[in-house]
Amino acid sequence: MDRRSFLQTTAAAAGSMALGFPSALLGEDKKLPVAAVVTDYSNNTHADVIIGKILEGFDQKGGPGPALKLVAMYTDQVPKDDLSRGLAEKHGFRIAKTIDEAITFGTDKLQVSGVLSIGEHGTYPYTPGTKQHMYPRRRFFDGVAATFQRVGQVVPVFSDKHLAYNWADAKHMYDIAIEMKIPFMAGSSLPVTWRRPPLELPLGCEIESALAVGYGGPESYGFHALETLQCMIERRKGGESGVASVQALQGDAIWKARDKGAWSEELLTAVLQTMPGGKKGEPSERLSKNAAFYQIEYRDGLKATVAMANGLAAQFGFAAKLRGQSEPAATWFELEETKPFGHFAYLTRAIDHMIQAGKPAYPVERTLVTTGILDRAMHSLAASGQQYETPELEISYNPTDWPFANRA
Repeated sequence: MDRRSFLQTTAAAAGSMALGFPSALLGEDKKLPVAAVVTDYSNNTHADVIIGKILEGFDQKGGPGPALKLVAMYTDQVPKDDLSRGLAEKHGFRIAKTIDEAITFGTDKLQVSGVLSIGEHGTYPYTPGTKQHMYPRRRFFDGVAATFQRVGQVVPVFSDKHLAYNWADAKHMYDIAIEMKIPFMAGSSLPVTWRRPPLELPLGCEIESALAVGYGGPESYGFHALETLQCMIERRKGGESGVASVQALQGDAIWKARDKGAWSEELLTAVLQTMPGGKKGEPSERLSKNAAFYQIEYRDGLKATVAMANGLAAQFGFAAKLRGQSEPAATWFELEETKPFGHFAYLTRAIDHMIQAGKPAYPVERTLVTTGILDRAMHSLAASGQQYETPELEISYNPTDWPFANRA
């Protein structure tokens, strides 16, 4: 169903929708009930390291956790190493056959205070040419929204990682959330993880140039690097005003762009110096063939780079040149490399806050922007570095002051 048709069917019910949850349905422990809609719940999947913290505490060993209780789960796929059925027996939550059932238990009322949609991992195809992973995030969201429309209620929804693998689906999801007044949050764990040193750019700062470093797959990990960049530069003077163009460079084009001043090797060096185990030598000699640099021009004139620096780095980080400061401000975004992957605990805290307060901890527009940039970058890679103008990314928003791990 396209957005126009969907909104026409929901318009009549939208006026009667109300955020909230009947207090009589809360358990004795006063934890708010939530439903999960996931692609795959096996060991170390995003479902495991997010929902697992609701089931078994932030340490996933029975310690303290969020004030949430999982009461139902819909799994799109059930692999041989599935954990969901065993956990359902252990913790007493419902395994639902449909998204609607997970949210309503087959009734005409919502049975949950929030929904976590985790469309990551599992066996799904890629788009031809651009090789974007076709996770069913829009299908999950549409199923949730259709249930809200049917019963005339809404509750907060969290959608893991980028909103969708393509811009049209992402914009469709965002527009429906706005139209139906669904409290909506999405994104990566990178904005809330540890920063070494604990760098927080002052609100209203003037950024002359910025660069984020990432590694890994151009889409799956490129999104994390984009969120690393965006959560920092959105704090600049005037807030976020949107993106004017995106280009993805590989091979010799990376170094030609450097020589033309399109990106700053000083900022790249500053980021790498914050990371443990930094390698020495000429960067051009160590950068892998599959490295890619995303060149982003914002509508207010800021130029930024996301360096997917395979061969140079296996971490995420950020640096910026601030007006009036001679040295770059730089930090390493540290991730816990083994389970329970504590950075997801801080993401779960933000989700918990949204469901308790009925208001996102930080704006979904951040992830709308990064989703749009990523879609254009993937098309640019497939088109040998073509630059794309992005009038669709004229998206303005102001950041919130949600804490990252060091100051949570």
